[in-house]
Amino acid sequence: MESLNDILVTVDGFVWGPVMLVLLVGTGIFLTIRTRFLSWRNLGYAIKRTLSRESRKKTTGGEGDVSPFAALTTALAATIGTGNIVGVATAMVSGGPGALVWMEICAAFGLTSKFAECMLAIKYREVNENGEMAGGPMYTMKKGLKNKTFGAILGWLFAFFAVVASFGIGNLTQANSISEALNGTFGFDTQVVGVVLTILALIIIVGGIKTISKVSSVVVPFMAVFYMIGGIIVIIGNIENLPAGVAMIFRMAFSVQAVGGGLCGTITASMMNAIRYGFARGCFSNEAGMGSAAITASAAHTDDPVRQAYINMTGTFWDTIVVCTITGLCIASSGMLGQINPATGEVYKGATLTMAAFETVLGPAGPIIVSVGIALFAFSTILGWEYHGEKAFEYIFHGPKYNMVYRILFSLVVYAGATTTLEIAWNFSDIANALMAIPNLICMLLMSKEIAEEMRRFQPEVLRAKGKM
Repeated sequence: MESLNDILVTVDGFVWGPVMLVLLVGTGIFLTIRTRFLSWRNLGYAIKRTLSRESRKKTTGGEGDVSPFAALTTALAATIGTGNIVGVATAMVSGGPGALVWMEICAAFGLTSKFAECMLAIKYREVNENGEMAGGPMYTMKKGLKNKTFGAILGWLFAFFAVVASFGIGNLTQANSISEALNGTFGFDTQVVGVVLTILALIIIVGGIKTISKVSSVVVPFMAVFYMIGGIIVIIGNIENLPAGVAMIFRMAFSVQAVGGGLCGTITASMMNAIRYGFARGCFSNEAGMGSAAITASAAHTDDPVRQAYINMTGTFWDTIVVCTITGLCIASSGMLGQINPATGEVYKGATLTMAAFETVLGPAGPIIVSVGIALFAFSTILGWEYHGEKAFEYIFHGPKYNMVYRILFSLVVYAGATTTLEIAWNFSDIANALMAIPNLICMLLMSKEIAEEMRRFQPEVLRAKGKM
């Protein structure tokens, strides 16, 4: 078992190494330039569209299972997770506080990747035998690529790795994060947590996309606002340190030599380290280019794939540019970065660093807010990823006839995740996550001309809407 884990760690380090990160971020840069920065120029339009009353109801014309807003919140349910709390803290310890800047640069180009994968998925979606939408990168590859054999192979590989990732990164690891947070902060028994999570998951998941989207459209905005308010209070409480904290973030993001000091405590890091960890955690957090959000986008009720793609594109903005930035500024202004945790004798890292930052202003309530945030974020990720995995499972088995088997099995796996630490499962699912991204990125690069053409076709509509707003 030891040797298998060692092999998985080595493979994980390779697939999430520089080549993968360059491919993920490079695809975003290429698509952004090819589409003439329309994703950036139209971000204001996309945010207004997302927050509009129309996005919360099914529009006249078009087809789909859930409202545009519900499709976004279900995608965000899978995206906003422990990466926003634990991932940011890990990046700032391993790559220095400058990693936060590179997370945001990664997200800026990720906007176009997210737009592209969602737009193509909606354009090439199908209606299954139950009358539900079935879409995602696997359908785009099968129907959209000129070489049908190559497209079919890519589509099957994407679907297979998506199913594996759904059980690992979307289930086991999330359930484990919840039970650890609730056990560490409140002393809850992990087996009790496991039973409660499994029952809750079963009740929601067995109802399919309509139930999952109803829960997500309430839980996701609530949990994000709850966590953000706590974070803003911490930033205001440490406002005197904020200018120095921001200066340190930018200094360490662009310094060729390793620097530290100031609010960094014992941490020193170079620009290359900041880029490496910033890109890695940024890609992990917002999942732009991974193809997962495109599966949920396909369920949206819309009359134009571009219109919905703009709404889903804002997921990257909310996830990284808003929530991750708030976590990063909390840590940078708290003075806890690089400090020694008296309980362990080691530097604060991961969730404990974010908890310590919140504690500087909120006292004992700080770790509670972070723990509740982790629990809500991780549980919503379980719900969102169930839908991703189910649709990939449906694609592999050529229809929805076995979907209920997947839903029940997925819910039961939650208990295993909550009650055992499975490092092998974590590493294996991390590898699957990277491997599902590769077919998706290849597909987007091959279809980049079509993506640019669709954006240009819709641009008059955006300009008309801007005139009214």
